[in-house]
Parts: sequence; structure tokens; C-alpha cells
Amino acid sequence: MKTYLYSTFILSALLLGSCSKEKKSAHNNDAPVSVTVSRTSMGGEGSSFTASGKLVAKNSVNVSTRMMGYITSMKAEVGQNITAGQLLVSINATDIQAKGGQAGAQISQAQASYNIARKDYERFQNLYRSQSASQKELDDMRARYEMAQAGLQAAQQMKNEVSAQYRYTNITAPISGTITAKFAEQGDMASPGMPLLTIESPSLLQAQVLVSEQDITTISNGMPVDVTLKSMNRTVSGSVSEISKSAAGTGGQYRVKINIHNASGLLPGMFVNVQFPVKTSGKISHSFEERMMIPRTALVGNGQLTGIYVVSSQNTAVLRWLKTGKTIGEQVEVLSGLSPEESYIVSSAGKLYNGAKVQVK
Repeated sequence: MKTYLYSTFILSALLLGSCSKEKKSAHNNDAPVSVTVSRTSMGGEGSSFTASGKLVAKNSVNVSTRMMGYITSMKAEVGQNITAGQLLVSINATDIQAKGGQAGAQISQAQASYNIARKDYERFQNLYRSQSASQKELDDMRARYEMAQAGLQAAQQMKNEVSAQYRYTNITAPISGTITAKFAEQGDMASPGMPLLTIESPSLLQAQVLVSEQDITTISNGMPVDVTLKSMNRTVSGSVSEISKSAAGTGGQYRVKINIHNASGLLPGMFVNVQFPVKTSGKISHSFEERMMIPRTALVGNGQLTGIYVVSSQNTAVLRWLKTGKTIGEQVEVLSGLSPEESYIVSSAGKLYNGAKVQVK
């Protein structure tokens, strides 16, 4: 019985080995897959580094008031489009109206005193010419007239101050745009300097990024850059508009602002990656060493692993696992697994697998 089982096991092993050989032979006899290859290259003049940030509105205004009072009307909602000069908030103006009445009464009193003092001064001028009044009396009338004139001017300035405060009881939009934040509601108490609304103009957007101290010296105003929005799979062009020369309060990073040339469909708050070009002139700095970039479409994924097919000396496809870095547009940085100037398969006319015969176009 044992001999029979042993013989059966040997026979099964031989059959499996035979099948395996037949399959291997079948694979080897398959027609070669036509492939297109490309060669890796290192970045020289086209080297670059990337900084991350977000989009912000170039024109952003916090609307507030200079007076204290209850909000009687709030004609604004988040997301509402508004135009410059449109009424947004009204504040109780009872106190200002009372001060305006007091200022008007003071102007009337000061005007009456001024008129009397002016007439007395003119009368004493005539008396002095006819030698009917002394120099001392004329000087006293002149001083009285000048004091009345100053009192009238003070009352008028107080009226102007009240009028200026009254304008803050009806708050209008300083710019055209969209209301992006609302900090108060009708019935709340408004305080001087307290923001009530935020208005942004989304037609003019900027990308704000933080750049390290190693890279900030390579950036200049007007430099063209590429701005990538990963969430939209979109890249737009831009230019550097402002470079901060201080890292205080930003953790050793320098703030850089980039004007977006085509902001259609973009919104403030979106995260971006900005690619800054670097001209190395034969000398590579520590911060932006030469990078090996390959097309993202050439990569093969398997779970957490990323690889690429290369062509062996026997003209077969060999799957090479890679360690990748940053993704810039449609290019992926290769950190290890692929040698400089080494060829890799970009596309194929058929399905590839490890060991498949290939024919380079």
C-alpha cells in the first residue's frame, strides 16, 4: 500500500513538472510585445524645487465700523455677490443723531456770537479812524472778534466729526466681490474695529507659499512658475509678485506670493504646489540637487508598491520596484531603483508581465 501511494506521488510530480515545462515553453513561444522605451535623464538647466501653499484672494477686505451700537439691519449673506457701494449693514444711530443736534445748536450760538463780535470790531475800526476810540479799545474788539471766529470754526468741525461718525452707521461695500465670512447678525452689538464681514474678489487670485532659507535666494520678482492644483488635476501658469525678506513668525520660512494668470474656475483656499525653476549654471546647490523624473503613465502599481518595466539584455520585460518622490505635473521623481540614462518601457502594444518577450520599436 505504501509503495502504491509513493508511486502515485512520483507520477503526479512528473505530470506537474511536465505541465510547467509546457506552460513555460508556451510563454517563450509567444510573439514579442511591441514596446516604446525612453531613457532617464537628470535635471540640469531645468532643475526645480516645489513649495506648497494655498490660493488667496488678492483683494480681501474686512468690513468694520468706528462706532458702537446695535445692528438694526444686516443685508449680507455668505456667498452673496455684491458690488462696490452696496449697503450691507445699518447700525442704530440714535446717539449720533443727538450729538448732531447738539453740534447744530452750538454752531447757531457760535454764529450769533461771531456776527456780534464782527460788527463791534468794524464799528470800533471806524471810531479809531475818527480818533473816537483808543488803540486799547480797538485791540480788545479785535481779540473778541478772533475768539468768536475760532469758536465758530470749532463748532463747525464738531459738526463735521459727527457727520463722519454718522456715515459709519450705514456701512457699504468698499469693493465688488463675494462675502466669504460673516461675524455678526442683526441685533448684535457692533464695536469699533470689530470685523463684521469679509469680502474677497475671486477674479484676482494669488498663491501664497512658504519657501526655505536655502531656496529663497534663487527666487526673483517676475519669475514664471507652474502652479499645480492636485484636487483638480490642473496646472496653471503664474509669476512671482512679492517676496518676503523676513522669516519672523513663519518658523524660518519665507512667504512668497504668486499672481495666477488664469484663475477661471479656481477658488480661494485651494491647496497648490508651486514649481520654481532653477538655473544651476553647472553648479548644483544642496537644496535642489538634480532629479531623475519619469512620466507618471509609465509606472505600474501593486498595492503600496510602485514599479516600472525595463528591458533586459535578453529582450524581456523586467519589473523593477522603485522608490518615488514628489509628483510635479505629469512627472514623478525617482529616488532609487532606476539608474541615470537607463531605458524603461513607456508604453506597449500588449499586456506586459515579468519575463515577457518584447520588441523595441
